Amino acid sequence: MSNLLKQTALPPETSTEPVATEEAAEFSQSFDQILSEFERGSTLKTSEDNRQINGTVVKVTADQVFVDIGYKTEGVLPLAPFTAAGETPGVGDKLVVMSKGRNLEGYYDLSRQKVVVPKDISSLEAAFADQSIISGTVTAIVKGGLTVDIGVRAFMPGSRSGARDAAEMAALVGQEIRCKILKLEKEGEESVDIVVDRRAVVEEEAKASKDKRHAELKEGDVVNGTVRSLAEYGAFVDLGGVDGLLHISDMAWSRIATPSDVLSVGDSIDVKILKIDSQATRRIALGLKQLQPHPWDAVPTTYTVGERIKGAVTRLTDFGAFVELSPGIEGMIHVSEMSWAKKVRKPEDLVKVGDVVDAVILGINVAEKRIALGLKQTLGDPWAEAQAKFAVGSTVEGPVSSLTKFGAFVTLAEGVEGLIHVSEISAEKRIERPQDVLRTGQIVQAKVLEIDPAKRQMRLSMKQLVPTGLDEFIAEHKAGDAVTGRITKIGNGGEASVELGDGVHAKCVLPAEEAKVVEEAKPAGALDLSAFSSMLNAKWKGTGKTEKAKAEAPLAGQVRNFRITKLDAETKAITVELV
Repeated sequence: MSNLLKQTALPPETSTEPVATEEAAEFSQSFDQILSEFERGSTLKTSEDNRQINGTVVKVTADQVFVDIGYKTEGVLPLAPFTAAGETPGVGDKLVVMSKGRNLEGYYDLSRQKVVVPKDISSLEAAFADQSIISGTVTAIVKGGLTVDIGVRAFMPGSRSGARDAAEMAALVGQEIRCKILKLEKEGEESVDIVVDRRAVVEEEAKASKDKRHAELKEGDVVNGTVRSLAEYGAFVDLGGVDGLLHISDMAWSRIATPSDVLSVGDSIDVKILKIDSQATRRIALGLKQLQPHPWDAVPTTYTVGERIKGAVTRLTDFGAFVELSPGIEGMIHVSEMSWAKKVRKPEDLVKVGDVVDAVILGINVAEKRIALGLKQTLGDPWAEAQAKFAVGSTVEGPVSSLTKFGAFVTLAEGVEGLIHVSEISAEKRIERPQDVLRTGQIVQAKVLEIDPAKRQMRLSMKQLVPTGLDEFIAEHKAGDAVTGRITKIGNGGEASVELGDGVHAKCVLPAEEAKVVEEAKPAGALDLSAFSSMLNAKWKGTGKTEKAKAEAPLAGQVRNFRITKLDAETKAITVELV
């Protein structure tokens, strides 16, 4: 080395002697400093390794922390352990470190962990007894595991390496590791069988890191994390040594089919901590959508009742269909609001998921986050013109749409039905069940008796379209006509009911003197009414004559002569008086 120094320091012959001497002296001094530093570093490696040193952070890069430890060359620490522990080193920070010697780049490899480096077998025995952590260097892969230099050759089983696969285990070769002694048995005076365990140390350090990280996290905090894996129900996010679950329902305000629609493994995202379970489970629930404005905040100013909107059907239930109006905002169309024409029992009878439909907003409840929609309202209300189209007294026609115990419903137009009550089906006989004379789909004619558009109700009658004896009697008679009838009933006050023909009844108010006689008179014997039918058949045509009843007082069952005093064709009411 001295020869090299002399050769390098000698100046050319053309140089002047003072300059050559000065340059040689300067170079010699510089080289001596370099050599001194190198030798000092070697001494540090052998004599000061693991001695605690007070250092100061002078620089932080993307993956390393540079520390001034009082020597010409700085020491370096990996940044990853700081990040995992939630620490952010800065220039000027004071650190207590240990040196592990120089690396290939000339810097001192530093460690913040106090590591025991056994010097002899007794030191190894003490470390084994105390189960303290020691350092070692992985030297090679052997059958079943790895060899580790801990001052002597030791064996580390693959299962205790902490590596998840063969590639990770191979990457340990040449690395300095921290481990514990699992087994130490002397085999003679100079031979010893040692088995070491790295996995236990890794797990302890990971647990300590997790405990620390868990203690730092609080509900409501917004933290940054990395998507570690995706599942059908959500995503697991690494929050710096601990995992949290971001459920699919908390990823976005809008409905999403699968987490992969929103996230990918490796994504860096900000999330909100929604809940931290007990210390035992340590489950952390995360939210992504909670960092975005709630869509319902804008609903009062965005939508109004009566507004016509368009949206896609997102899902169907037994009672209706949900329609997405905007991301995070859904309205529901109830089955009763789907069609005017027919009663919808299942939403899928009219719509399916994915259909884009027009609807009208029927109601908005911001507190309950509900919007009621109507599908049939976009088609117009058929009852709006029903009163003008189906006037009372007019004759209508349509198919029987359904039968019930109390009547039959008839479809008159799309969305408009009328009811024929069982009592209005036939005038000839009493109908007990509508299905005895009618069937679904049968075309019938009926008369409109009453219509109420507000209640969407219409009363119809079939029997009133068929002429009756009463209709014929009214058509053939007028007030003042003389008729013959049978007194069917006499009430208090002298008001009597009179039968003028089959199905033709009239009212008669007896004179005061007649009413008095009725109250005093006693019922006569049975009256022979065998000729009454023939008498009534002739009464309207004037072809027959009747004899005046000979009873001194009008009694129920008597046939008497009357005069029509009032005949109302519209109400079909008849009033008569005794002659």
